[in-house]
Amino acid sequence: MYEYQKDNVFFAQVPGMMETICQEELIELGAADTKIAYRGIYFKADPVSLYRINYTSRLTSRVLAPLITFPCRNTNALLKIADKIEWEKIFPVDKTFSITASVAKSTINNSLYASQCLKDGIVDYFRKVSGGIRPDVNTTNPDVRFNLYIEKDVAVISLDTSGESLHKRGYRLLAGEAPMQETLAAAIIRLSKWDGENTLWDCMCGSGTILCEALMHYCRIPAQTLRTNFGFFYMPDFNKEIWETLKEETDKKIRPLPKGLIKGSDKSQKVIEVAADNLSRLPFTESVELACHPFQHVKQFENGTLITNPPYGIRMGELEEVKELYTELGDFIKQKCKGTKAFIYMGDPVLRKSIGLKTSKRVPLVNGKLEGVLVQIDSYEGSKKKYYAEYKAEEERQKNNLKTSPPLFKEGKKRGGL
Repeated sequence: MYEYQKDNVFFAQVPGMMETICQEELIELGAADTKIAYRGIYFKADPVSLYRINYTSRLTSRVLAPLITFPCRNTNALLKIADKIEWEKIFPVDKTFSITASVAKSTINNSLYASQCLKDGIVDYFRKVSGGIRPDVNTTNPDVRFNLYIEKDVAVISLDTSGESLHKRGYRLLAGEAPMQETLAAAIIRLSKWDGENTLWDCMCGSGTILCEALMHYCRIPAQTLRTNFGFFYMPDFNKEIWETLKEETDKKIRPLPKGLIKGSDKSQKVIEVAADNLSRLPFTESVELACHPFQHVKQFENGTLITNPPYGIRMGELEEVKELYTELGDFIKQKCKGTKAFIYMGDPVLRKSIGLKTSKRVPLVNGKLEGVLVQIDSYEGSKKKYYAEYKAEEERQKNNLKTSPPLFKEGKKRGGL
């Protein structure tokens, strides 16, 4: 019996700085006894919940099922343990496999060498039990993946129940110069709390990742609807009937997208064509409105949700040009987006000052190796209402013979329009 079968404990790998929001999603999908770790979450799950998490999670990267934990002070320990695991009960010899390894604070300090030793141990085992026949290694698109983690001379070998990383949805074959990871786009949509109550617009949509994730979110399309192979297919206790029932029930919840509820635009026609191509792999994309024009040409966007990931000047000499773009975006939001909430992901947090508007929320989020920040900006109309409420409250306090006019009251009188 493997380790995960004894305690039903799994480990979800999650993007950096997204542990808390991923934990919330896992609980919603049926995970129990969750515990946050660095870039991951331990949780308990029955087969239904495990399959559901892999099929529908929009934020998780991978889900690992621990097979065995053992002392590992040298590579001989890897070879010995590999000889004790009945690998043929996990995958047949005619399937390909790969191993991802990481090491920390251990005698074995080379992850590539550690994965090579475990691979040799698996191959030797198959040669022994299959009459000299061995499985092939495929590092790009294997049938089954294993994870080896060694910390302080203790190793854990896990089966990757996801297979390909879950951030790969299958709709994006082409990407722009600085593509946003699908999991990050999904996290931003979740943080925005947008659920179709108003129009969502990405005014610099690039390859359309935010648009695709918004569509899947609203239409309740499972994140892995385009995937045909999961790692959990190779779990010794995989139950095909449970999986097919879950998939059928989940797919029945899919709903169509109203025309014009999601909009995207960009100044480049070539980029718009890439976005249209990526969207075309999902259902209901004929209802997404795409247009080629810079946001500065839009007369107004009121009472909506603006979500975008502007350029951030990754090349030398571009920073000043990008700062000007952010200033123009801030002016646009202030002047033409009454009643709109804007969520802007900035690859470089320094650019926040160039927006020139007060942010009501700032959330650090990682995009690959890039540590950026998501800022929320409420439109001028929303800010005005808040200011007016504060002013009236202060005025009421004045009537009750409290202290003389503080700066807020004086400023309100000076503005005259409140």
